[in-house]
Amino acid sequence: MDERVREHASVLVDWSARIEAGDDVVLSVGPEAHDLAVAVAAELGERGANLLTTYGSGEVSRAYLQAHDGDFDEDPEYERRLYEAADVVLSIGGGRNTAAMADVPSETRQTYRTARSGVREARYDTRWVSTVHPTRSLAQQARMAYEEYQDFAYDAILRDWEALAEEMAKMKDVLDAGSEVRLVKEGTDLTMSIEDRTAVNSAASVAYDSHNLPSGEVFTAPYDTEGTVTFDVPMTIDGEAVRDVRLEFEAGEVVDHEAAQGEDVLTDILETDEGARRLGELGIGMNRGIDRFTDSILFDEKMGDTVHLAVGRAYDACLPEGQMGNESAVHTDMITDMSEESRLEVDGEVVQRNGTFRWEREFEA
Repeated sequence: MDERVREHASVLVDWSARIEAGDDVVLSVGPEAHDLAVAVAAELGERGANLLTTYGSGEVSRAYLQAHDGDFDEDPEYERRLYEAADVVLSIGGGRNTAAMADVPSETRQTYRTARSGVREARYDTRWVSTVHPTRSLAQQARMAYEEYQDFAYDAILRDWEALAEEMAKMKDVLDAGSEVRLVKEGTDLTMSIEDRTAVNSAASVAYDSHNLPSGEVFTAPYDTEGTVTFDVPMTIDGEAVRDVRLEFEAGEVVDHEAAQGEDVLTDILETDEGARRLGELGIGMNRGIDRFTDSILFDEKMGDTVHLAVGRAYDACLPEGQMGNESAVHTDMITDMSEESRLEVDGEVVQRNGTFRWEREFEA
């Protein structure tokens, strides 16, 4: 076994999920993630945690949803209770086909997501962490040789997370003290309020309210969004290619949208529920270990020189205690490249210009 697989497992168990003896752990394993699952199981055994393994396959989900009549039970109790009883949920992605769900009708996907909102919330109440095992299908999607993709993935995952957390704390401090964020580039002039919000220093650990490995972003929950934004980083949503998205906001809601490719997918997402037309997240990528786009949101949204916005659900960690944020059955991220002719302002001051932060040596005032 590649020694990096064992390192990945160790980071996931110790740094990311902070697993201790006696923790009840649900481990969801993708079809091609066997090696990482074995390494994680060994780590959990050494720490005296309790393990239940489930199988997470896009092809299995497709078969089920294609055959179902669409009348899904609301929050199936047996699944919800599994997560309610768990301390930790670890999800290891790694399927045979990144587009396995592409031909599942959008209405079916929406109905299924909505019916399982309670299950989703129960999972979010655990110390959940999602990661991915580098597979040939992901390498193919990224247009990279398999060995090249492995190197890329581990450069992003096996970071000095403590050092990166210290650097990202600078961005968190700026957002926590700020009231308004403005994004400006060709095709984009967007403002959003962040007053009274708490930014998350997403350093790939539940100790930082961070639930993805790799991570490397600072995010918050914006509101009162106004203006237009373009997303020029190609992405795959629900197994379908989406390109060159433009959203127009008024009074916090999407009032117009278009895409050069995949507009129907975008429309379906925005029509999921009332909250799907509002922003749930503003995220600023800061992981310099990610140096190219790979058509994987887990990696691409963390890349330095990028900003991403998500329509749909807002994360509770960003909200004042007792306050409800935007609620939705979806949380769909879209990315804009900020590396050229762009700026990110907080309360009128430029914090990032052309992908460089003001505390970095190359910053141009």
